[in-house]
Amino acid sequence: MILRRTALALPAIGLLPRAAAAQADWRASLREVRYGMISVENERDAIARLQGLSGYMAQSLGVPFRVFRGSDYAAVVEAMRSGHSELAYLGPASYGLARRVMGDRVAPIFRYVDNAGLDGYHSVMIVKADSPLQGLEDLRGKTLGFSDPNSTSGFQVPGWFLRRQGMDPATYFSRTGFTGSHEQGVVAVINGTYDATVVAYSNENRNTFQRMVEKGMIPANSVRVIWRSPLIPNSPIVIRMDLPEAFRRDVTAAFAAMPERDPQAFREMSSSARGLAPARHEDYLDIMAILEENAQRRRERRS
Repeated sequence: MILRRTALALPAIGLLPRAAAAQADWRASLREVRYGMISVENERDAIARLQGLSGYMAQSLGVPFRVFRGSDYAAVVEAMRSGHSELAYLGPASYGLARRVMGDRVAPIFRYVDNAGLDGYHSVMIVKADSPLQGLEDLRGKTLGFSDPNSTSGFQVPGWFLRRQGMDPATYFSRTGFTGSHEQGVVAVINGTYDATVVAYSNENRNTFQRMVEKGMIPANSVRVIWRSPLIPNSPIVIRMDLPEAFRRDVTAAFAAMPERDPQAFREMSSSARGLAPARHEDYLDIMAILEENAQRRRERRS
């Protein structure tokens, strides 16, 4: 299966009820903007690298801009659903979850173009550098760590492809479990808690374990890749569509201008991505189909 690549278009603003659209200044009712982050990395680093985003957006929007990291992927979706977050950075699968519980009250506006010029990434399976394991066929009866049940590259996509190759994780491995984040998965493999784990990977110079080396969390060349998925559309920045149209327009314009207006803050926020590409709901239809098939399989097992 090759995940769909769609033509890019400007983010859709959509229509709002007349009362909301007629409000001249959204700041009268929205005194703070809250931006949720999924738990790809540890909370300290996630919040620290988005301080530039907070300052830039507060200045651009004229109200305080607060970044928070969810305890897990579903927590960020719930914050949006319950009205406790206006914006979020979600994975493709957690965006699918958001659409399932919020419908068209949530929509993607941008996704990153990485340092190699791609607007997609991969799921990769990694093992310790000195492990005797060389490929998927060597993992029968071994242990595998997933990151989060709502992670695209850390659970949904690799599980789907493994089953397509006759390697149902429920029976192929002696034990599977959730590590809590991509970084914790890498550490679990290095420490021997799992024989392998699956994490996000854009290219050799932009991936989960490369960033961990740069942060001094793990030694260089301590893990290696033994499997890589087809390209997955990059994670979206999403916005609540039940907020005033003027707010959504201002937020979209601020993000679009950020790479040029505050390149340092953008590099820190995006882990040195090259820029932003407009994102649409249609970009994630293949991922949502995988989610539905995975969910159907779980329902059949329970019945």
